[in-house]
Amino acid sequence: FAEGMKFSALLWFTGLWSLLVYAPIAHMVWGPGGWLGGDGVLDYAGGTVVHINAGITGLVAALMIGNRVGYKHDNMHPANLLFTLMGAAMLWVGWFGFNAGSAVAASDRAGMAMAVTQIATAAAALAWMFVEWWARGKPTVLGMSSGAVAGLVAITPASGFVGPMGSLWIGIAAGIGCFWASVYVKNWLNYDDSLDAFGVHAVGGIIGALLTGVFAVAAIGGTAGVLEGNLHQLWIQATGVAITIGYDALVSWILLKVIDWVVGLRVSEEAEREGLDVTQHGEQIYM
Repeated sequence: FAEGMKFSALLWFTGLWSLLVYAPIAHMVWGPGGWLGGDGVLDYAGGTVVHINAGITGLVAALMIGNRVGYKHDNMHPANLLFTLMGAAMLWVGWFGFNAGSAVAASDRAGMAMAVTQIATAAAALAWMFVEWWARGKPTVLGMSSGAVAGLVAITPASGFVGPMGSLWIGIAAGIGCFWASVYVKNWLNYDDSLDAFGVHAVGGIIGALLTGVFAVAAIGGTAGVLEGNLHQLWIQATGVAITIGYDALVSWILLKVIDWVVGLRVSEEAEREGLDVTQHGEQIYM
C-alpha cells in the first residue's frame, strides 16, 4: 500500500497488526504449547510466521485500498535501480543473520542453514532471470533482484531442515513461481501491490513452506519429509499454510475496515498526485 495509505492509518494498522496477527501466528508456530508447532509444522526462521503472514496482508490491503492514481498508465518503474540492487545485496547478506542465526549457536545446523540460504537465493535469482528472458525477451537487474529475494523468502522456513539439493530445487521453484505471481497473476487480477508483497513474500513463503515438507532431512532437522518416506509432513505443512492464510486475511480485513471507519485509509487523489512525502510529512528527498 505504498503511496496510498495515510500515515496515521499506517501507524494504527502496523501496531494493531503486530499484536493481533503477527503475535498469535508466531505463538502458534514457535511458542510453548503453540497449536501449529505442536502439530509438527516446520518453520525454521519465519516463512509462515513472517512472509506468508505479511504477504497475505499486503494483498488484502492492496485490494481494499485500491490502485494508485495512474496505475498501468503512468511510469511505475523503480526510481533508482542502483538503490534496488544495493538493497537486494544488503538483504542477501543480512538474511544469513536470521536463517543461520536461528540455530542460536555456532553449530553444524547453523552452517547448513547458511549454505542452503546461499544456494537457494542464487538459484532463484537465475531462475527468475531465465524465465523472464524467455517470457519477456529481456533479462533485467530488477528481475534478478526480485528473484534473489524470492529465494531468500522460500528458503527461510526450510533452512534448518533441508540439504543442498533440496535448497536448489526450492530456489528454482521460488524464482519461477514468484515471477508468475508478480507479473501474470497481478495483471490478471489488476491489484496494485507496489512492492509485490504477495507475489514474492506470500507466494515464496507458501512454496518454501510446502517444499519443506518434501525435502526435509531427518539427519539435519530431526524431521523427515516426503522424499524420506514421511508423506504426512506435506499435509501438516499445507494445513499450517491454510490456517495462516485464513486467520491473517480475516483479521487484517477487519483491522483495515475499522481503521478506515475511524481515521480513513487512503489519502485524497490530490495528495497522492502531489506525493505523500510532501503532503503527509512536508518534506522531500531530491535525487
